[in-house]
Amino acid sequence: MLFYIGIILITVLYIAVLELSKNILISWVIGIMASCGVIIAHLFFKRSGNLSFKTSLLLWIILFAVFGINYVSTTPPYKRVPAVDNKNPDVTEVVSISQGDLTGVYNKDHSVKVYAGIPYAKAPIGNLRFKEPQSPDSWEGVRECDEFGPMAMQSRSDPLYDSLSHILGWHDYQIKFGDEYIEEMSEDCLYLNIFAPEDAGDEPLPVIFYIHGGSLTTGHPSYTEYRGEDLAKRGVIFVDFAYRLGVFGYYTADDLKAESENGTTGNYGLLDQIAALQWVYDNIEAFGGDPEKITIAGESAGASSVNALCVSPLTEGLFRYAIAESSGIVAYKPYHTFRSYDEALEQGDIVRDEFGVSSSKELRDIPADKLLTSSSVQSAMTIDGYAIVEQPYLTYEKGQNHEKALLNGFNAKEADAFLLGTKATSDNYVELLADALGPYADDMAKVVPADSPQRDQHFIVDAMGDAKGALNISYSALWFSYSHYVWNNYLIAQNVPCYEYYFTKTNNILSNYHAGELPYAYGNLWRHPGLYDEEDYALSEILQQYWVNFAKTGNPNGEGLPEWKMRSADQDQLLQLDTQIKMIDDPNTELYKIIDLYQQSTIS
Repeated sequence: MLFYIGIILITVLYIAVLELSKNILISWVIGIMASCGVIIAHLFFKRSGNLSFKTSLLLWIILFAVFGINYVSTTPPYKRVPAVDNKNPDVTEVVSISQGDLTGVYNKDHSVKVYAGIPYAKAPIGNLRFKEPQSPDSWEGVRECDEFGPMAMQSRSDPLYDSLSHILGWHDYQIKFGDEYIEEMSEDCLYLNIFAPEDAGDEPLPVIFYIHGGSLTTGHPSYTEYRGEDLAKRGVIFVDFAYRLGVFGYYTADDLKAESENGTTGNYGLLDQIAALQWVYDNIEAFGGDPEKITIAGESAGASSVNALCVSPLTEGLFRYAIAESSGIVAYKPYHTFRSYDEALEQGDIVRDEFGVSSSKELRDIPADKLLTSSSVQSAMTIDGYAIVEQPYLTYEKGQNHEKALLNGFNAKEADAFLLGTKATSDNYVELLADALGPYADDMAKVVPADSPQRDQHFIVDAMGDAKGALNISYSALWFSYSHYVWNNYLIAQNVPCYEYYFTKTNNILSNYHAGELPYAYGNLWRHPGLYDEEDYALSEILQQYWVNFAKTGNPNGEGLPEWKMRSADQDQLLQLDTQIKMIDDPNTELYKIIDLYQQSTIS
């Protein structure tokens, strides 16, 4: 009896592993048949009187061998993600643009048309690796745009590990059929997606042009948290896209600068973003959008990229408003996603040394998956003299930034997830602060004492320590919210409308950690059944309307919405986004005073 119970338990565990690893469904059949076969064989030997310990052991060995072979031979295939969730979606009418004719697909209730995987530039492969994006090719016939393009080259975890992280971290894992595949990844990634309402009316619609986050090293536009179906239902066109990441997007070298007609290097991912924006400006009318009413938006590294587009001379006149969530690069010395040209060159040297080449041209012969293994840090833009011509704060001081209004803000626990491996104690707290504040670490420790309360939530893998709450508070301000404080102050001085939020709503998934506001603002809570309650959906309705109103008028306020006061010299409160929505004082005001001192010391 114990033998059969053991077989059943092992098989159940094995099927669970197959599910988490996204092996194709035939693997389940083979695994169950193998288990049944071993049970039948065991019964046969037992009834014939030939069952022995060696026989039982051999059956176990055979079972595990079949399990192993089955696991390896039924790994999930690489596929592109469908543009909509409904099976066999209806096809839209033909849309004609300069590249050719194309069709999209309808969502389930026909309220939104999705055109996915439209190329906005040539594939940056072969000789085009480490070059500015080139104009896209045309095509013959009608192109079916019903799948998202491949995700850009990036490091990614094994499907089993990824599934476990969604169980233990996000708590949003769902068992469903049809997801037994891995999203395709390729250097050929320069595609964009358009979400448009079916009932658009006669007037061209405002456009939200969204740049995904991911530290400029990860991310993909098929991610459910920032798909645009629900925003499109509210009367805007939503666009997102892929751009080059990591070493492919931000590798920097003088020989590339010399070969470029524009004298540029190190900002290929940013130049992809600009190319996508230009494409939208040139083509969005065909999809019902107004090119003169484009709002650029982004979160995390996407918000830093929005900040870069606001100062780039290449984007003047291509957009009106900006939405920036949880990042920016306008500080004197940005803490992330921006670096000096010399720093960029040093990391470029590391790449060539790793692969034993003396020129960037030779790197173009390295296979993409091998180049992806570089240990160099390629997660920041730089001053290339073309896309970015000076430190961003200098452009703001001159008033040469492009945004005509700004909606921006941050979350309560911005840095917490990035500090999981750091143990913070009263003994090392000041030392940890000194990494970001130098000689002003002691001053920050007086404002945020080591014995500050711990957060109301933490992950089970957090290294913790008695000063972890204090460290999380300090670094959330340093790495994320400080950039919004500076950004708003520049716009106030320019009399440019700006609105700042503070997201504090807790829930059973992303809560108010970094990126926690995304499914609320872009209307994707429904993709996580059971993890959000009525209060969450009510808050999401309000956030979506704020975002849409802003894209339409540069002002998020509207009928039936809590008043969101504009920032000014006399009004420095933020809009708290929670179960109760209200204007409150910035919780980081005293922290910013210390960070200001450090930042000023970097340019004196």
